[in-house]
Amino acid sequence: MKPTRFIDSVNCAIEGILHTTRTQKHMRYHFLAALAVLFAALLLRVSSIEFMLLALAISFVLFAELLNTAIEVVVDMISPEYHPMAKLAKDVAAGAVLVAAFGTAIMGYLVLSKYVLPWQRLGLEMVGTESELGMVVSAVLVLIVVVILKARSGTGKPLEGGGASGHAAVAFSIATSVSLHTQDPLIALFCFILAAMVSHSRLLLRIHRPREVVVGALVGVGITFAVHLLFRAFWQGGL
Repeated sequence: MKPTRFIDSVNCAIEGILHTTRTQKHMRYHFLAALAVLFAALLLRVSSIEFMLLALAISFVLFAELLNTAIEVVVDMISPEYHPMAKLAKDVAAGAVLVAAFGTAIMGYLVLSKYVLPWQRLGLEMVGTESELGMVVSAVLVLIVVVILKARSGTGKPLEGGGASGHAAVAFSIATSVSLHTQDPLIALFCFILAAMVSHSRLLLRIHRPREVVVGALVGVGITFAVHLLFRAFWQGGL
């Protein structure tokens, strides 16, 4: 029955939010991302207008996810068996969430970039510029370490599967090298996004497990950064 009191309506709304949070992992991810963004906004002391824009964009994503869940529940109730039209309805609803999330990401970048990018640029300048020789050495060492990890795990093939994702290792190694070489925060951001997409493709193809992708990414970043520091120490020492 339709609730007659205001407090009952609020309780129903809260139950809907809780149900979505319990059953939809993407809703939990959205909440975690929202907490991180809002905490960063408070830490960076953004203006009231900027905070309002961030809060509005976050609310829009959460609203889209709630609406998507509601559509999925209705479609499952009407068509419990597979039907092309039911799939289309769910796909369109999921597309609405993706559009909302994409718009929110743009909003978050426009608001927070002017606070974050100067610190990122300062950090890159403090670390120093990557040399071309260091980039080559890093890539070679990453490949060698990946081969060793694959051999020790005894699983997978040289170019497929195994203890560490070679694609993730090389992708993150290149992203780290380009970031250190260009000293540009925006280019660094795009490079790491591309590296994450390459790594995610290994999960989608079921070639690697999440742990293997993470290990590969850590190997790529760690070795490249270590080689950079080693080369920098040699140069500063006059060797």
